[in-house]
Amino acid sequence: MSSGIVVLSAGAITPNGLSLAETAAAARSRTANLREIEWRDRRFDPFVVGCVPDDGLPELADDLRGQGLQERFSRMLRLAHVALAEAMAPVPESAAPIPLLMGLPEHHTRSEIDPRMFMKYLQVQSGARFHASSLAVPRGRAGGLMAVRQAIAKLESGQSEFVLIGGVDSLVDLYVLGTLDLQGRVRNSQNPDGFAPGEGAAFLLLSTSTMAQGLGVEALAEVEACGIGLEEGHLYSDEPYLGEGLAHAFSELFAQPPAQPVASIYASFNGERYWGKEFGVARLRNSARFAEPLQMEHPAECFGDLGAAHGPVMAALAAQGISAGYRRSPSLIYASSDHGDRAALLLNACS
Repeated sequence: MSSGIVVLSAGAITPNGLSLAETAAAARSRTANLREIEWRDRRFDPFVVGCVPDDGLPELADDLRGQGLQERFSRMLRLAHVALAEAMAPVPESAAPIPLLMGLPEHHTRSEIDPRMFMKYLQVQSGARFHASSLAVPRGRAGGLMAVRQAIAKLESGQSEFVLIGGVDSLVDLYVLGTLDLQGRVRNSQNPDGFAPGEGAAFLLLSTSTMAQGLGVEALAEVEACGIGLEEGHLYSDEPYLGEGLAHAFSELFAQPPAQPVASIYASFNGERYWGKEFGVARLRNSARFAEPLQMEHPAECFGDLGAAHGPVMAALAAQGISAGYRRSPSLIYASSDHGDRAALLLNACS
């Protein structure tokens, strides 16, 4: 089934690359870029994280200097700036302001990141113009993918010619690292059941196949379906962990069965054993929808857990792989947030 909604372009910045192409090449070759930093955990061992090189980021905009922004906030602005510029490359200069729907961190320092303020400052930093309906939500890994349904509605109704979805995060913050370490979630020599914190940003420019043809742009992939769910028994809940949230997201995704079984999956596994159960439940309940053999990708092994950027980065990697012909489609991308949100996206080769 053809939806007519396509991924026109995408941009990403991760510890493995300053562009989507660089990140995709590193992920495809299973190249890891995790390193020790000077900050130390509660055992006085250095944290091992995925960091974007400082010299790969633009300077903070002149108008934002002197605003007293926390370091994490300003770094996220600079990360988003890079990925946004790449994703928006096909947009004509005459285009109207574009709606941006993005995910922000669910783990905070002592001062939470204000979504409205972040959106305001991101326009200053990037020079982009966002539509008044733009929205940023602190929903973690799943946040960006959760926005796909709203983006599709805007495009199908003709409200917008383009919609941006994405996310940005940096877990490489001393307070965030310390908190996660106290919770026993950071991987180290004494804790194999943990993850390597990372940072990054990714954005996908969605539009219609008609718009892509009019611009003379070859879209990366087509959006087939999306689904969302909520896990009541999430990591920070006292409710039993049943895997129902991801299973519900998959059920919504397959409400209209795809013409072909899913050939590849991008999963937000980050190294913690916790995340395996829900995928097992979701796949078993939808076993007829998956091809055999099935390609399984979990790129956190290469660049760490990217927090709110993780879902959008995986979607960008899947779209890039489908377009380049090395990733089989349909490709299912799913992301699970720490506090219960679950989202899934199905991308296919353009018809």
